[in-house]
Amino acid sequence: MSIVCRTADTTTDPDTQVTDAFAERVFTDVSTTMLTMLACLGDRLDLFKALAASGPATPDQLAEQAGINARYAREWLSAMAAGGYVSYDPASGSFSLPSAHVPVLAEENGRWFCGGPLQELLAMMGLMHQYTNVFRHGGGVPQSAFSQDMWTGLERESAVWFDNVLVAEWIGKAPGVRPQLERGTSVADVGCGRGRALIRLAQAFPNSRFTGYDVFGPAVEQASECARAEGVADRVHFEQIDASEGLQRQHNLILSFDVVHDAADPLAFLCSIRKAQAPKGRYLCLEPRAGERLEENLSLTGAMWYAASTMYCMTTSLANGGAGLGAMGMPEVRLRELCLAAGFAEVTDLEVDDPLVALYEIRAVE
Repeated sequence: MSIVCRTADTTTDPDTQVTDAFAERVFTDVSTTMLTMLACLGDRLDLFKALAASGPATPDQLAEQAGINARYAREWLSAMAAGGYVSYDPASGSFSLPSAHVPVLAEENGRWFCGGPLQELLAMMGLMHQYTNVFRHGGGVPQSAFSQDMWTGLERESAVWFDNVLVAEWIGKAPGVRPQLERGTSVADVGCGRGRALIRLAQAFPNSRFTGYDVFGPAVEQASECARAEGVADRVHFEQIDASEGLQRQHNLILSFDVVHDAADPLAFLCSIRKAQAPKGRYLCLEPRAGERLEENLSLTGAMWYAASTMYCMTTSLANGGAGLGAMGMPEVRLRELCLAAGFAEVTDLEVDDPLVALYEIRAVE
């Protein structure tokens, strides 16, 4: 493989200077993407965790510790050092993971851990031919097309929320919800995935009962297995159901995490939640933090959400003949419009400390 040779442009023509600067930007993006691919391998092979556990290591030492080929260990470590992921000591020929990088790359389920998104990227990379096809002909890529890397990656990514801030911070943002859970109440998570949120809530609030709903059968099966493994299957139950067609019972507290914008029919989804809400019930809804207009989202965070939308959120909705709102398709103003149409009366931003997502409390008329 070769990279196009580029030389510094000495012309004073402003247009050429702009082109040169943008070419440098694209070259940087390509380099970063290649580095990220190697970071995906480092996560998959537990190389970051091995470095965090061992301290400084030569390529041969890392290869022995992690059970990989020494030649590949040397090339991978060299790339990671060039990219600033790891540090290199020329005197000893050893590499180390800086302490500030450990929470991001090696602390599974920690608040700063990024292994989940790295694993999701592996799943998306494997679908390039399908993305090409839907770009040309329309339609979408269904959930069934994604590998286990997508679902495990999403599970690991959501653990950052559910293991660290859901019980400790988010539940307390809505007045009265924590006491309700402590006394005992009926809780539903609509679009529950593998059920991590409900399992953590069940562990924290043993007097309450929990039901998870998801349209994707394999996720429901995995959620049930996880509940059994975590010892909460006596109070946590999961069902495969298309929520837009209605839920089977009412609940006092309903949750949805990063899912309304994915729904094929977001209005029907919200109508089902409204109908399943018990009198004086509560609904907490987490969605990507988005501006109403594109110009409000022209940032690196916005670019990430639009890219994730193209490769998952929007395309899986379109695969079901849905609205395809996308990850940035649910700013507060649109969520408010849909909730009012569904019969809710009030949408309140609970102002969680997270630049990526917004948590809303949605109430009906009491």
